Amino acid sequence: MRRLLPQEHFQMHIAVFGMGYVGLTAAACLARSGHMVSGVEVNEAKVAELNAGGCPIAEPGLHDLLREGRELGLLSYTQQAGDLVNDCDMAIICVGTPSGPDGAHNMNYIAEVSRQIAAAVTSNRPRPLTVVYRSTIRPGTLDSLVMPIFEAELGNRLPQTIELVYNPEFLREATAIEDYFHPPKIVIGTADGHPSTNMTALYEGIEAPTFVTGFREAEFTKFVDNTWHAVKVAFANEIGRTALKLGISARKVHEIFVADTKLNISSYYMRPGGAFGGSCLPKDVRALQYIAADVGAHTVMIDAVLRSNENHKYFLFQYVRDNVAPGGKVLLAGLSFKADSDDLRESANLDLARKLLEAGYELSVYDPTLVPSKLIGQNLGYAYSQLPALNRLFVPREAAESEEWDLAIDSIGMIADLKINARRHVSTNRLP
Repeated sequence: MRRLLPQEHFQMHIAVFGMGYVGLTAAACLARSGHMVSGVEVNEAKVAELNAGGCPIAEPGLHDLLREGRELGLLSYTQQAGDLVNDCDMAIICVGTPSGPDGAHNMNYIAEVSRQIAAAVTSNRPRPLTVVYRSTIRPGTLDSLVMPIFEAELGNRLPQTIELVYNPEFLREATAIEDYFHPPKIVIGTADGHPSTNMTALYEGIEAPTFVTGFREAEFTKFVDNTWHAVKVAFANEIGRTALKLGISARKVHEIFVADTKLNISSYYMRPGGAFGGSCLPKDVRALQYIAADVGAHTVMIDAVLRSNENHKYFLFQYVRDNVAPGGKVLLAGLSFKADSDDLRESANLDLARKLLEAGYELSVYDPTLVPSKLIGQNLGYAYSQLPALNRLFVPREAAESEEWDLAIDSIGMIADLKINARRHVSTNRLP
């Protein structure tokens, strides 16, 4: 951690709105980093407890940091912000966004604190007040809710008065202080996707991969992370239930599974792109579904995997149709389920080709790894049962590069190696 600084040498004056778990941890760590911090909390009892030296939440090391901040005069609390924001360099919003009856986040607290800051801030500041949102919010909230609130109050003075930032936190309870100073990543969303001077200063001395992006990508990050963590827990429990029903050691299966850091615990298969296919994944997922149902393990999430994959196949078909109307001349680069393979069994690209033909497109296929005349066994039978016209669809590289196409589809990453003359290009292998 960074060393404590005496009051006369504090770096920034920061108001933190919301002294819940996230806000109070942030306030304590910011003071520990040498910033002057004013905690704003509407709950009178909580403010009284904090001003009396208490700590309303249980978190290892937090009480000590709060006490140190108070002793150095770097940490104070108030129930009414008043004109506080005009004395600050930054305001960090950590108010709650509880679930509404329909599951959507309740944005009332976000809207109210934004309105209060907009009404209080003055336009004769030497530099804009950086208003940072850390509450988990729906993508588009800063653009469609927060920005209009500030615009209504400040009008054309907004750019000179306020800098809006979305900066999600990645704190785990019981390790929050360690996570604050050693985060897995830093995500900073700004209006133009460019760095913020105050945010750079805020994270000075903290080493972590840093991503500066637009508001919406930053707003979406926390949903992706938390849902993935939930998926991992649900998957592990479904596998555990099935293992126990089969008399298998769930602990040993887990030990074997996590030992594979090349595929199982890695970034592989995590890039948004094409649907899965081939001879292994669909077949084995179906078999596991049957086994789990047979022993009564009720694997709801695993049961949904193939349905999700079929939905994604149709999404990719629509993704292509959005770029050119039926009847167009289309080149599909890659037909097998992955690059450098001639395996067409349950290939999502084969399904895409069939849908395009049925929709009336004039389709040609380029795939140098795949030679229809050399297909054998199940691969041969599956290919022609799904695409009877397979043989006449293939074109050589010379034709792929010399003809004019209305649309060129890169399904497995081949187009980069081709000189294609096409009005439009789309990639179903890597979503934009």
